[in-house]
Amino acid sequence: MTTAPLVAVAHGSRDPRSAATIHRLLDVVRALRPELDVRVAFLDLSQPLLGDVLDAVRADGHREAVVVPLLLGHAFHARVDVPAAVADAQQRHPDLRVRIGDVLGPDPRLDAAAWRRLLAAGADPDDPELGVLLAGAGSSHAPANRLVADVAARWQSRTSWAGTVATFAAAAAPDVPAAVELLRARGARRFAIGSWFLAPGLLPDRIVELARAHSDAPLIAGPMADDPGVADLVLHRYDLVAVDAPLPVLV
Repeated sequence: MTTAPLVAVAHGSRDPRSAATIHRLLDVVRALRPELDVRVAFLDLSQPLLGDVLDAVRADGHREAVVVPLLLGHAFHARVDVPAAVADAQQRHPDLRVRIGDVLGPDPRLDAAAWRRLLAAGADPDDPELGVLLAGAGSSHAPANRLVADVAARWQSRTSWAGTVATFAAAAAPDVPAAVELLRARGARRFAIGSWFLAPGLLPDRIVELARAHSDAPLIAGPMADDPGVADLVLHRYDLVAVDAPLPVLV
């Protein structure tokens, strides 16, 4: 039986660095699983769009596909945009069976990837005067924000840092200035920015600009997509739904 293609769908961005980073991530996925047909798609702002990729999957003769959302939590894009794009494609191709895998977070591999990026930026787990902001996009869906806060709490429990707090670029509190003040009140004299982003883009840039405006020479961690654990996680999400099982299927 032909293996279903893996269609990895990211949010998309006006910043070309974002799409380039996602493509590099999927190159690693292909290297880990050379026999697998791996395709890149986006929900908005970048090309190709998810619907167009699913059209191409069917045009190439496939009757099945697995969509893996390259999203970090169950916010609006995962709950609404991805299922809607898949449903539209299946209306055009009633004989195409599409399974949707889970989003990437929460998962220990993401925690570890963000942690490694932070250590690579120079953060010392034994520095009692370091305040760490774990920066995410922010969402109106509270559980997505809580996921970031939970990671920050786990980091705090295993370090000597003055404090670790989640901060968000939009739609949720605290923002960067408020987070910096919270950490100063706990004794932080130096600051580091952890990244709960897969790829560079406008929102991560906003976080960095605010951090530099409100603290002196903060350490800046890079996004997570270049960590090998993320590619492994993408394949894990694929494998969970790529076999026949009593799992939700849009028809």
